[in-house]
Amino acid sequence: MDAFRLRMLRELADHGTVAAVADVLSMTPSAVSQQLKTLQREAGVTLLEPAGRRVRLTDAGRVLVEHADRVLAALDRAQADMASYRSTARGRVTVSLFPSGAAMLLAPLIVNARARGVEVIGRDIDVAASQARQQLTEFDVVVVHRDDRDTGPWEPRFASTVLLREPLDVLLWPGHPLAGRPVLALSELADQDWIGVEGGLMVDDVFKSIATVTGLTPRITQRVNDFRVVEELVGARVGIALLPRYVALARDLVRRPIGDIRLARRIEAVTRSGAEARPAIALVLEELSAIAAAVGR
Repeated sequence: MDAFRLRMLRELADHGTVAAVADVLSMTPSAVSQQLKTLQREAGVTLLEPAGRRVRLTDAGRVLVEHADRVLAALDRAQADMASYRSTARGRVTVSLFPSGAAMLLAPLIVNARARGVEVIGRDIDVAASQARQQLTEFDVVVVHRDDRDTGPWEPRFASTVLLREPLDVLLWPGHPLAGRPVLALSELADQDWIGVEGGLMVDDVFKSIATVTGLTPRITQRVNDFRVVEELVGARVGIALLPRYVALARDLVRRPIGDIRLARRIEAVTRSGAEARPAIALVLEELSAIAAAVGR
């Protein structure tokens, strides 16, 4: 069986439609369909069946996807072994980061990696960490952030490097009744209006954790994803917010920790399993770890 067709089947399992696979692989839908039909002939069994206007995997198709994961991981490891014979990491590595992570990590990553012979092409993309597997069809490394209480493991076909655990503080405007306190209790914030983010993103997951652990559900009155916009709303006294500790502020606002519950985000770099051994990707992971450690200090 052809490895590229196996990867195509894997993409269909991830994305759900032939059109989405065609978009990811820069092919036409008809070309994707022809390649999947060829794979089906090679397998000698039915891999796909109609589901309305779409197709879905049969039981045999799902089993072949599991084998494809192992084959593709083995190919990545084989590429890594061949690359390891070169004395110096070279080439281009594509990296996706969530926006506040890009603000902290991307510039020094590009500069440091370039000095060591690797070109980093970075993008800031604001999606949930659960979308990392789809992003890895386009990027070599995907940097995500999750609620630190989210300990769900990645699938075996992915490898994760924890870069940083970053506390979350409460962001208040100067003159807020609680701004003079060095440490806040969650009960003191029960009646506050909060600035939240879109559902599924890291800060929203933290709010859900607060509700689960304490029984107190924060009253979210606005939802914006850009921390700079959050600053403006807090500065205008629209509400208070949670903000990662190392995010630089543009306005003169007040940060205070919560003393009776640990709130933090975990920043991770995710790759396809086996790809992390390729010298250029290993160098990028090494640089990301070093930069994150410096931020944490």
